[in-house]
This record gives sequence, C-alpha cells and structure tokens, in this order.
Amino acid sequence: MKLVELYKEGSVLEGLEKTKAELLKTVEQGRNKLPEVILCEARFDFATISHFNQFLRQHAVLRSIPFILDISGLGERDVLLYRKHVRPDEMLFVEDCEKMDLVSKIRFLRKMKAQTNVETVAPKIEEKSLRSLRFGLMTKRAFDILVASVALLLLSPLFLLIALAIRLESRGPIFYIAKRAGRGYKIFNFYKFRTMVHGADKKITDLAHLNQYNAEVKGPVFFKINNDPRITKVGSFLRNSSLDELPQLVNVLLGDMSLVGNRPLPLYEAETLTTDHYAARFMAPAGITGLWQVKKRGTKDMSVEERISLDIDYATNCNFATDFWIIANTPGALLQKENV
Repeated sequence: MKLVELYKEGSVLEGLEKTKAELLKTVEQGRNKLPEVILCEARFDFATISHFNQFLRQHAVLRSIPFILDISGLGERDVLLYRKHVRPDEMLFVEDCEKMDLVSKIRFLRKMKAQTNVETVAPKIEEKSLRSLRFGLMTKRAFDILVASVALLLLSPLFLLIALAIRLESRGPIFYIAKRAGRGYKIFNFYKFRTMVHGADKKITDLAHLNQYNAEVKGPVFFKINNDPRITKVGSFLRNSSLDELPQLVNVLLGDMSLVGNRPLPLYEAETLTTDHYAARFMAPAGITGLWQVKKRGTKDMSVEERISLDIDYATNCNFATDFWIIANTPGALLQKENV
C-alpha cells in the first residue's frame, strides 16, 4: 500500500476483525509499538467500518491514532454515504496524494488527536467546551454563507468589469486558480483575479534571489517580491485595492475558506510548517482577511516568525468577537500602500 511505503515500518492487514486483534495485542506490548496511523480502504460496508471506528474511539489508547478512510475509486454519492455513516478522522483519495501532503496530514491529525485525549481528562469541561466550540463554528459558518452570498450578488457587475479589464490587457485566463492549504492542511482550489502575466508561477525559481524573505533560507519558506515584474498594470490596481481577492468569496461559499482566518498558504510554504509548533496555525481556517493583515499590514521587515506567531495567536484564541474586530479594521488596513 502507498501509505506503508512512506515509512520504514508498516504492515498491511486483511480484514477489520484481524486488525482489531492485532491492535489489542500491540497495546499490551506498550504505546511505543502502536502504529502512527490506521488506513482503511473503503471496500467494506458502512456498518463494518463504522463498528471498527467505534472500537477505536472507545479504547483509551487507540483513540489517539488517526483513522483515515481511503476513498480512492469511489463516486461522489458513495463518498457522502461513507462520510455520513462512518465519520473517520479524515477521508482521502490516497492514490492521488503526494508524499508530503500525506505525511503532513498525518502529523496534523496525530497532534489534534493527542490534544483531544488530554482534554478528555476533564470530561465535564470538555463537554462544555465542545458545545461552545460547535456553536461558535456553526455561527461562523452561517455568517460566512450569508455575507458571501449577498456580496457575490451585489458585486456581480464589478466582477464583469474586472474580467473585461484583465482580458483586454493580457492574454490568459481571467481567474488565477492554484492549490492552497487551509485548516488541517486541507488542500483546495484557490480563486483570485489574475494579476500577473500568464505562467508567472513558472518564473519563481528565476526570481528567487529577489525574495523578501530570502534571509531565512533554513526556516519556513515565504515568497514575496517587492515591485514584482510579473504583475500587470491592471493587476497592480487590483492588488493595491485588494479587488483581486473578491473571487475568494466563492471559496467561502464552498467551505474551503472563511471570511476571517489565516492566510491560505501555497503548498511550497505549507510543507515547511509541519512541526508541532508551526502546525498550530492550521487549526484555524484559511481566510480572506485575518489578524496579520490587520495588525501588521504593510510592515516590510516583518519576519516569518512574526507572521506565523500571529497565525497561531488567531488559531488558539479566535472567536466571533475577534472576527468582527478584524472585519471592522480591514478597510483601514487596505488603505495602506504595501500589501501582504
């Protein structure tokens, strides 16, 4: 199996009952013998896999192991059914996953599962916190859908004008679509109005020496160029006014992003932030605006560590009141010349 090939050690077991027996035997041998992740192919029926997942959740030690369901080859309808009836920690098309994406996902899930296990020591506090968290997430999602829907409807004429301006100035697509990493390292298609010449991503290597964050070669990688030569004239206006971000309202409706969150990172940046310290930033959703944009927008010498620190701060302390504060302060931040 592909997942086993990523590790020095691993095993493939046929049948969930046999897997249960092997896991219980491993528990008796000690925690250091436990697998880092359990990957189950979606070839068993819903009831069988659901029962196995319940077995893991009910065991004090085994519940800390991420349970991933491989849905490779399944249609959309079957995927929805497995999600509803099985409810694993994650569902992935493992055949299509890159090695780094898969390893990053597993690291994040292990961290989150470990944190959840610590919290179960105080079940009453956990239950109260869980109810509060669920209510907060539901409120945030409802607000996102309402605002994004209304904004897309009202701004549709502006979308058409921007699309026309982009098409008249340069050849290429109207929208820039790229892979980004959001909450839990979830990878999604990220939408913006195109502000650069067609094929700009292919020129990153040639322009690496101009990177504003080049000094931190061995640290997390962020890429930003002042006076980027790839930006078009229309693109410059869109960036300075942040109008290029408007298509992200579609991402908000799809659930990939929120109105407020952390920056949706390109994969080459996200893959450098997989340690326990850095991974905390991925507990929050990707957002159109966020804490670092409002607090330090326009600060040229802001270090990578400062940016990540603000992301982690938002991820660990975010609430609806904080989101409103960020939204209220975003217009003022947009008036600053330097964008981030």
